[in-house]
Amino acid sequence: MKYLIVGLGNIGPDYHETRHNSGFMVVDRLAAAAGLTWEDRRYGFVTTLNIKGQQLVLLKPSTFMNLSGNAVRYWMQKENIPLERVLVIVDDFALPTGALRLKPKGSDGGHNGLRNIADVLGTQEFARLRFGIGNEFPRGAQVDYVLSEFTDEEWEILPERLDLAGEMVKSFCLAGITITMNQYNKK
Repeated sequence: MKYLIVGLGNIGPDYHETRHNSGFMVVDRLAAAAGLTWEDRRYGFVTTLNIKGQQLVLLKPSTFMNLSGNAVRYWMQKENIPLERVLVIVDDFALPTGALRLKPKGSDGGHNGLRNIADVLGTQEFARLRFGIGNEFPRGAQVDYVLSEFTDEEWEILPERLDLAGEMVKSFCLAGITITMNQYNKK
């Protein structure tokens, strides 16, 4: 079976290791661990990870965050992947840095990338893995915060959390969302 694993972020060196690119970081880490290289394709950078008979199409949309839905729809159609086998990895400032929460559906929570995907697909009924980026910003400084880089202190825990997010992605594809939520959402 095929799965579409979408890491949300913004392309370009200015955004490379910013909080808003947590989704990119997760799929980058998965690809690097498997020795995969990314191809610059239509609407994004793509590579394929095969695990235990499952094919994971990893996608980093090149449409910028606010237009991610176009890339998701295109790759779902191109690869003939149904909505129930789509997982979107997204940053979330409502969670502490490194906290991970898998959900089968939900609101966009004010996240423009999720909002655009829901608008383009016409539904909120897609799985999402929320990667916590903390919320240590003064009122009105949300945009600057999400576009800032993680601190050195945060980088001490991030590799382990990125690896755990990768384990969750694999479990989503191999064991399903319910088992994965039960096993990992408490960690």
